[in-house]
Amino acid sequence: RERGCRGFLRRNALVVLTVSGVVAGVALGAAVRGAALGPAQVAYLAFPGELLLRMLRMVILPLVVCSLVSGAASLDTRSLGRLGGIALAYFLGTTLLASGLAVALGFIVRPGAGASALNAPGLGLPGAVPTGKETVDSFLDLVRNLFPANLVAAAFRTYATEYKMLLRNTTSGNVTWEKIPVGTEIEGMNILGLVLFALILGVALKKLGQEGEDLIRFFNSFNEATMVLVSWIMWYVPIGIMFLVGSKIVEMEDIVLLVTSLGKYIFASILGHFIHGGIILPLIYFASTRQNPYRFLLGLITPLATAFATCSSSATLPSMIKCIEENNGVDKRISRFILPIGATVNMDGAAIFQCMAAVFIAQLNNVDLNPGQIFTILVTATASSVGAAGVPAGGVLTIAIILEAIGLPTNDLSLILAVDWIVDRTTTVVNVEGDALGAGILNYLNEKEKKDKEQELKEVNVEAVANSKSEGETSPLVTHKNQVSNATSTADPESKESVL
Repeated sequence: RERGCRGFLRRNALVVLTVSGVVAGVALGAAVRGAALGPAQVAYLAFPGELLLRMLRMVILPLVVCSLVSGAASLDTRSLGRLGGIALAYFLGTTLLASGLAVALGFIVRPGAGASALNAPGLGLPGAVPTGKETVDSFLDLVRNLFPANLVAAAFRTYATEYKMLLRNTTSGNVTWEKIPVGTEIEGMNILGLVLFALILGVALKKLGQEGEDLIRFFNSFNEATMVLVSWIMWYVPIGIMFLVGSKIVEMEDIVLLVTSLGKYIFASILGHFIHGGIILPLIYFASTRQNPYRFLLGLITPLATAFATCSSSATLPSMIKCIEENNGVDKRISRFILPIGATVNMDGAAIFQCMAAVFIAQLNNVDLNPGQIFTILVTATASSVGAAGVPAGGVLTIAIILEAIGLPTNDLSLILAVDWIVDRTTTVVNVEGDALGAGILNYLNEKEKKDKEQELKEVNVEAVANSKSEGETSPLVTHKNQVSNATSTADPESKESVL
């Protein structure tokens, strides 16, 4: 029994250490909280956690580009299109389900009704609330970012529309202010553009045939080398997580005030994440594969804990790819093709968080949402979650888009920012869980198709062999006659000679 326990610990050392890191982080934060640390001291406490985030972000660019190029090049165009179509249907379907669940829960729980202590000075963050942005411009920016003008700049810059106010004279002589959209580049990796470019490059290299082989091998080698780096970084994850969680607990202003005033909103959001991540997504996985979804998720404890601590689905990507391949046996071609796309496009947790925030702010302002506004929330949340940055607090910007679309004020977003660090943890866990289960479903469908093809080939071979045998068995007399006639014809001249 002792040997078995030691073997289990050796096999699952990283999982045990990661979970221990989360627990130790909570204990560290609770212990240091009473010391009344200043902002500088909190920053020093968070330093080991900041190093983890920097290391994980460092490998995102090579991992996304190389894994997508090699993944797209290794799959043939027909299966690539088929898998891509299934993945897109899964991503859109689950995000719509998540949005619908959040709106339904918002009307049942009513988190914005009777929130009395919301005007307390301890609430809200000093950070600036996102400025209002036209919904049309938000979607145009999404399309623009799919086609970056400069690939090198796309590694650290994203296109965004800002507005200038211009004085304009009208024909009647009056002066009016006009809002003019102006294109700018903001800090942050344009991962959407890089994903699309990498996919198309992979398909193009596959089309080249023999000429593209060398470059495909280069990307494959680069990808494998990046995964080795990831496996080394993974051993630092427990330490980084401990300090990340600990520093967040120390940073909290007044947790009692937050829970009393925004408790219903926090509860409704986390309940939505629990229902979607704990029941709906596993049910979809079970219905598609007839396999136990919780056993599948058990192999992903380390990336899920990383998601909880870092609040970044992009930062969780390296550990997710490593664990899903090693622990769950998902094909490399599937995981490295679908997970980078999922980390960018599939945001179920963010859709729940955004829809819940929109319903909460509507109830806070005593606005009864009509069916048209509800439909707008669902569509806008589903579409804008595609472009949401996979970084902490990335979803707050998209809430501003939803509020603008249904005509609600954006100044209440400071309340959402106040509790974002709590809700963002479960948001990210659901985001990455949705990606992982999607990869599992695609892997199952791909293996099933492969088995069906092999079975068909076997049947064809068996039939061919049976036919050849049956031909041999049904014509022994014919062959015997042929042999006799051949023998006599060859022996004919000799027999004539002997008679003579």
